[in-house]
Amino acid sequence: MGPRRSERLTAQAGFSLVELLVVIAVIGILAAMTTPFFIRYYQSAGLKAAAEELVTFLNQGRQIAIKENQSVCVQVTSAAVRLRVGGCNGTTWVGPGTDAAGNWKLPQGFTLAGTTEPVFSYLGAASPAATYTVANSASGATLSVTVSASGRVKVGP
Repeated sequence: MGPRRSERLTAQAGFSLVELLVVIAVIGILAAMTTPFFIRYYQSAGLKAAAEELVTFLNQGRQIAIKENQSVCVQVTSAAVRLRVGGCNGTTWVGPGTDAAGNWKLPQGFTLAGTTEPVFSYLGAASPAATYTVANSASGATLSVTVSASGRVKVGP
């Protein structure tokens, strides 16, 4: 028999240090590029959520007016909204979403400004129509919430 020849195949498994560093560098660059977009998205989503919460609370006031067959006045301060059953001098409504004084507060970091105090009638109509501006204190971005004379409440730019 002939001489035995033993050959070993040397197979390497895994990644080299250079390959790992390149992958980590690419991930770092992508993270650095997308962070500003994420922060902007996060702030605009928070603003939209605050405006939608206001819409929900205003619609709740409209539903109370219809249910109680009385007018409901919406009073606004820079950080809270209050519903008064029986007109703007009526009793303060205390219920889900409000504190013990009947104030519904905006999430922290947002402010609210309104043009007037709309009064929802027992039919659900609002008089006068109103516009509220919800502002993000950090970014300065704003969204408008409009109460039309028909009582429809919507979020706009």
